[in-house]
Amino acid sequence: MSETPDSAVRAFIEGHRAAFLDDLVEWLRIPSVSADPGRAGDVRRSAEWLAAKLGETGFPTVEVWETDGAPAVFAEWPSGDEGAPTVLVYGHHDVQPAAREDGWHTEPFEPVFKDGKLYARGAADDKGQVFFHTLGVRAHLAATGRTAPAVNLKLLIEGEEESGSEHFAGLVRARADRLACDTVIVSDTGMWSEDTPTVCTGMRGLADCQIDLYGPDQDIHSGSFGGAVPNPAMEAARLAAALHDEDLRVAIPGFYDGVVELTDRERELFAELPFDEKHWLRAAHSYASRGEAGYSTLERIWARPTAEVNGIGGGYQGPGGKTIVPSTAQLKLSFRLVAGQDTGRVQQAVRQWVADTLPDGIRHELTFWGATRPCLTPLDHPYLKSVVRAMERAFGKKVRFTREGGSGPAADLQDVLGVPVLFLGISVPSDGWHAPNEKVELDLLMKGVETAAHLWSDLAEAGASATVPGGGSAG
Repeated sequence: MSETPDSAVRAFIEGHRAAFLDDLVEWLRIPSVSADPGRAGDVRRSAEWLAAKLGETGFPTVEVWETDGAPAVFAEWPSGDEGAPTVLVYGHHDVQPAAREDGWHTEPFEPVFKDGKLYARGAADDKGQVFFHTLGVRAHLAATGRTAPAVNLKLLIEGEEESGSEHFAGLVRARADRLACDTVIVSDTGMWSEDTPTVCTGMRGLADCQIDLYGPDQDIHSGSFGGAVPNPAMEAARLAAALHDEDLRVAIPGFYDGVVELTDRERELFAELPFDEKHWLRAAHSYASRGEAGYSTLERIWARPTAEVNGIGGGYQGPGGKTIVPSTAQLKLSFRLVAGQDTGRVQQAVRQWVADTLPDGIRHELTFWGATRPCLTPLDHPYLKSVVRAMERAFGKKVRFTREGGSGPAADLQDVLGVPVLFLGISVPSDGWHAPNEKVELDLLMKGVETAAHLWSDLAEAGASATVPGGGSAG
C-alpha cells in the first residue's frame, strides 16, 4: 500500500492541534439534545455550525438535510481520480441530555481540559469522533501533496441518533442516490482500552415488544374464582419462564433460523483480548455471569442472539395484600439479533410462539416497536484490512477485533446502500457515554486524526487492486 509519510502527518497534526481543539470546544458548547423538544433550536444550530466548519475544511459540497425531526449534515469531496472508491463517513451531532445535578463535576456544556482529557457532553459520543475527520483529511492532503482526498469522500452526520434515529432510515432511502458509496465508515464506536486498540466488525440487531394480556373483564375474588379461571399475571410469568430452555438457549421455534455461527478463528480472536470477568461484572453491577451454554461471556454479548425480559407486571402492587385474580398483565421483551437473522421472521416467530403458548381465556395484544437489523463485516474484507493497517500505523500496536453487543443505525446504511459497514472509533469505556462527566482522551483523539489521515490512501489502493470475498471488485 502507498505510504503517507508518518512524520509529515504527525507534524501537521501537532501544528494544528490547538486550533482543532478550540473549534471542538466551540461545538461542544452547543447543547444539541435531540430528545428535548426545547433544544430543537440548539440541534439546528449544531448542524449549521458543523456545515460551516466542513466548508472551511475544504469540502466543496456541504448541505443541511431536513427531516421530519432534526436536521442532518451532508458533505462531499470528490477525489478527481478515475476509479477512486467512494467512502461515506457516518456519525451524529446530537447528544444525550446532561445537567450539573446529574452528578457532573463541571457544567456539561462548558468543556474543561484536565489531565490530558476533555470533559463535556458529546466529547466522545459523538462530536469528538466526528470532528477528528476534519483534521484527518487535512493532514492527509498536506502529507501527500494532494488537493483532494484519495477517495471520493462523503459525510452524513445525523441529528437524532440519541433519540432513536426515527427518521434516519427514511432519509437514507430518500437520498440513496446522493449517498451511494463502496463502503461506510462509522465513527460512533470505541476501542477495548487505551492500551488495546481494536476495530469493531459487527453490531447486533434489535427487536423489542410489549405483550398485553387480558383475562377476566375485571379483577375478581381469588377465593371464589382463583384456580378455576386463567390468571393473566401467572401467564405473563409462564411466558417469561418459557423464553429459554435449560441451556439458556432461546426456546422460540425458528428463532435461530439463519444465524451465522462464530468461526473458530473468530473465537480465537475474541479469546486474545485481555478480558477480566471480575472487572466486567463490577461494571455490570452484577455478581455472576450466566448465559447460553457453550459460549464465553464475550461471545454471548457480541455474537449470539438473546432474549431478555425488560419488564413484567400485573395485578395489585400496593401495600399489604389484595386477594384477587387480576384482569390484566404486561410483559416487555427485547431480542438482540445477529448476522443471518431476519427481523421480520423473528417478529413472526415471537407472535406465533405467544399465540401457541397462551391458554384459552387469555386474550392478548402484541406490539413491536420497529426493528434494527444486525450487521457484520467479514474479517477478510479488503476495506476492513485498510482500517486495521491505518490504525496500526497510528497506534504503533497490533489491532485486535471486537463486536458491539448493542444496536445502532449502521444496519440501515448497510441494507439501503448495499455496502459493507466498517467501524473506526477511538473512545474507551472510561469515557462515560451517556453518563455524568463524559470525556475523551486527547492522545487517543489525535490517534483518531492520524488514523483518518492514513486511511484514505490505503482505501484507494484497496479499491483499485483488491477483490471482495465472494467475487467482484472491492471498489
